[in-house]
Amino acid sequence: MLAPVSERKESKPAAKSVAGVRASMRGEFALVIGLGTAAIFYATGNRFVENITHPIGLIVVFLWLFMVILWAALSVVRHADCLAVKCGEPYGTLILTLAAIGIEVTMICTAMLHGANNPTLGRDAMFAVVMIALGGLVGLSLLLGGLRYREQHYNLQGLNSYLNVIMALAVLGLVLPIFTTSTSGPTFSTEQEIFLVVVSLLLYAIFLLIQTVRHRPYFKDSKEVALTSSSHRSLQIRSTAFHTTMLLVYLFTVILLAEKFAIPLDNSIEKFHMPQAFGGAIIAALVLSPEGLGGIRASLQNQLQRSINILFGSVLATIGLTIPAVLTIGIITKRSVTLGVQGGNLPLLLLTLAMCVVTFTSRKTNVLQGCVHLLLFAVFVLLIFAP
Repeated sequence: MLAPVSERKESKPAAKSVAGVRASMRGEFALVIGLGTAAIFYATGNRFVENITHPIGLIVVFLWLFMVILWAALSVVRHADCLAVKCGEPYGTLILTLAAIGIEVTMICTAMLHGANNPTLGRDAMFAVVMIALGGLVGLSLLLGGLRYREQHYNLQGLNSYLNVIMALAVLGLVLPIFTTSTSGPTFSTEQEIFLVVVSLLLYAIFLLIQTVRHRPYFKDSKEVALTSSSHRSLQIRSTAFHTTMLLVYLFTVILLAEKFAIPLDNSIEKFHMPQAFGGAIIAALVLSPEGLGGIRASLQNQLQRSINILFGSVLATIGLTIPAVLTIGIITKRSVTLGVQGGNLPLLLLTLAMCVVTFTSRKTNVLQGCVHLLLFAVFVLLIFAP
């Protein structure tokens, strides 16, 4: 009787290992769908994505790619959250931010290189990220957090660090081109573009140094509300190598799909005579959806500092990394790049930046501030269709 008992005892770890592998495979079903979709569209060339003679088919392809990319992007967030638990703050949110911005830069660059030149796509996407994140997502986070906890606290020093760099780069990249005289229109000369590329990358690198090395406490909750296991109890945390590998694989999948998604996006805007700004808003909404969910979820768990790190970090990374990428592509391919925000969007951008300064002047927030930010987001949506 002893031998069978020992065999049963030895078989339990093996059974648990097999069950763990099966659970992992079920949890990564999005990867199977993503790679399968990429294989279908690359095997058929551009036959599906370039077919504009059938509007219904164009819409189906657009929604298909949109949902698969969104699913894969949410999986990126899931693995980034696991790395956040293992690495701690602010590295966790930094990983999530850089992963999402990598997706955004890829989609913008792919869309820029497809078909006819669209000089305003990069500007529209960056402006949409600023308005969606600082208007809609920040407003929703403050509103929901205020409804649940009345007031929420954050680290004022970290928030001021974000606002300093965001305001400087936003004005230099999206406002200053309107007033320069070296070129006609809201554009920069080649010398000015090179200067802005270098300055943006340098300033963002300095910020990362501050965030991760010299002043890490600035970006931790002022009341020391740490990432507890209860806020991540639904996550299946495994090794750092596993989550890093899966995050990179999902990012690669999104990049493959983004190249195909840019084609029906561009064709849909032309076919249905949508505003050009709508394309930038779609890209921004798709890229920000994982970070938006992460920021709102953190606010509902009374972790406003983590929500700020995610949302303001995405805006900063967008401006600090997308502007150099867009300008570099323009210089290399000799394509015109329009950066200056015009019309009603200009005062709206300045008002949003000013409102962020007013909202975050103390160490706590409430419902009213969230409502004001949501109002600015509503104006942004209105101006897309009624400029």
